[in-house]
Amino acid sequence: MTEHFDERKAKASGWFRELRDRIVAAFEALEDAQATGPFAAQAPGRFEVSETRRTSDDGSDAGGGLMSVMRGGRVFEKVGVNVSTVYGTLGERAQKAMAARGVPGMAADPRFWASGISLVAHMQNPHTPAVHMNTRMFWTPGAWWFGGGSDLNPCIEVPEDTAAFHATLKEACAPHGADYYDRFKAWADEYFYVPHRHRARGVGGIFYDDLNTGDWEADFAFTRSVGEAFLPAFVPTVERNRDRAWTEADREAQLVHRGLYAEYNLVYDRGTKFGLETGHDANAVLMSLPPLAKWP
Repeated sequence: MTEHFDERKAKASGWFRELRDRIVAAFEALEDAQATGPFAAQAPGRFEVSETRRTSDDGSDAGGGLMSVMRGGRVFEKVGVNVSTVYGTLGERAQKAMAARGVPGMAADPRFWASGISLVAHMQNPHTPAVHMNTRMFWTPGAWWFGGGSDLNPCIEVPEDTAAFHATLKEACAPHGADYYDRFKAWADEYFYVPHRHRARGVGGIFYDDLNTGDWEADFAFTRSVGEAFLPAFVPTVERNRDRAWTEADREAQLVHRGLYAEYNLVYDRGTKFGLETGHDANAVLMSLPPLAKWP
């Protein structure tokens, strides 16, 4: 199975990197186009790019990626777009977690390979929602699967934005499965719920994991569709809201909502837990956290 998947691994990893490049370019273009508002006089934001590396316990190479973060832009207060390809041997806790999810052969051969793109954007204008997106592929000697999704996180909801975001995701899902949107929307509603606050993190989107229909090409095609839908789903929302006037009360609401976002990512998010447990660069794993936040 290892040899059979080498080409597929390279194909998936290469596509995640291509998507990263397109998103970075699109976000910098939004910065260039921002000609009004309180931050228009400053230079447009640009991503700072740094390489991340992992090493195994014995010091051998265990992969890495690129961490791209923009801070203090005209449109984006903080946005991170990370891409990585990592591999090695899962630790005991991660092995148990995988086995509990039904991944076979963990005790006999705990090797893994994972690649993906992860994005979180926190915006300057409180009327422009924060957003999250990721797509990924995971491989072990006994299994493979895809996961990912995209969800919108406004502090002040605009129903038009919510409807448009979901409509774009629904359109992306439609060619791949008649029930995909409904299934993965429901999964997002469940996954992005914050139990200790008794509320959702945002207005949802789609979320899926452990996707293996037995047809790798079909599942990869769906994962590409999810990634391709991100810019058409999010950029129009930015363009509709980035010039709207806001008040101190709006900013307060934004900062308090960011506190909720931080709580979720630190307590519940699978990707955060996996990244920290497998020794990935902590700054890259925690880039999703907002630059400023408040708690009531």
